Amino acid sequence: MPSFEDYGREALDIEREIVRKGLVLGIDWADSVAVRQLAREALKCRNLPDDPGCRPTDPQARAKLDLFGLAQLMMTVMRQSADEGLHTHGGPAWKALARALWHENPERRGER
Repeated sequence: MPSFEDYGREALDIEREIVRKGLVLGIDWADSVAVRQLAREALKCRNLPDDPGCRPTDPQARAKLDLFGLAQLMMTVMRQSADEGLHTHGGPAWKALARALWHENPERRGER
């Protein structure tokens, strides 16, 4: 039985939360250098989850970690929708974060 996933709605929900976390963290999504630094941190936490910086206790650092989780969710939604032949993305914050993650991903550059 085929399932129906509302990827557009999921993208909007994720984008809204990315924007909220960005406000808490003071992120300027148009600042590609800052967003790429954020992407490097997100990828580090994905690869080194036991790093103390990936288990924060203060609210600002917790917002950043929440944002990293949203990035993972964002990538999952894009992959799942692509598997169904759909192109799904959110707004400017989503696109800035996705672009930075793509540029900073060591696997894309042939590194491990």
